[in-house]
Amino acid sequence: MQTATFIGNGNMALSIAKGLRGKYHIEVVGRDMEKLEAFEKALGIHIDKHLMDNFDIGGKKVILCIKPNNVEEVGKKLTGKADLLISVLAGTPIKTIKKHIKAKAIVRSMPNLAASIGRSLTTLTGDPSGKERATTLLNAIGTTLWLNSEKEIDIATALAGSGPAYLALIAEAFTDGAVKQGLGREDARKVMRGLFDGFGMLVQEKHPALLKDEVMSPGGTTAAGYSALEEGNVRAACIDAIQAAYERATELSS
Repeated sequence: MQTATFIGNGNMALSIAKGLRGKYHIEVVGRDMEKLEAFEKALGIHIDKHLMDNFDIGGKKVILCIKPNNVEEVGKKLTGKADLLISVLAGTPIKTIKKHIKAKAIVRSMPNLAASIGRSLTTLTGDPSGKERATTLLNAIGTTLWLNSEKEIDIATALAGSGPAYLALIAEAFTDGAVKQGLGREDARKVMRGLFDGFGMLVQEKHPALLKDEVMSPGGTTAAGYSALEEGNVRAACIDAIQAAYERATELSS
């Protein structure tokens, strides 16, 4: 079984590791052994745990899961040259990573939290020599899409990477709306979960506009609710959210 070496032990690293367990041997490198042990407990399997100081990444497949502003500091603690480095750092360009961490090939990627259940849509870009290996590894946590530029991955980060937070807000709001009208909290949650589960499958097959048209009958309940969403500028707010997240990604890369 091949080994995937995580540099960093935060939430994204844990989500990806959950998707990879049983498919790759997991090795995690961090600053604090207690946090590494907590990571192992949350993952539910034995992992190789190492402290970061003077850790040799030579010849390894590395998944970089640290905070963007810690690249220089972490790079000083690592030795050797990785065979492949996959970065999940939002807004951090490959040229910045190359300054501080040595690797034969560097690929930027943006998974999301659905990696933990093998359902992430992960976008990638970077050194062509690392494309096949990075795609193979990240296909283990869902599906992948190779993009042609770092600008495109910053845009995709605003949509797919940050998207679960936006959808969580909508899911919570819809649930609260049902509770406000008198549906029990737990029943509202069950209805919401069923909605998202079914819609996720439908939207794979049909354009969103077609789905909307199929549900919205003249003068019906959906038309009334849809009108309320438009009056609340929900569409514009969603577009603005992607713009704001993309602009933040470009700020991080400067």
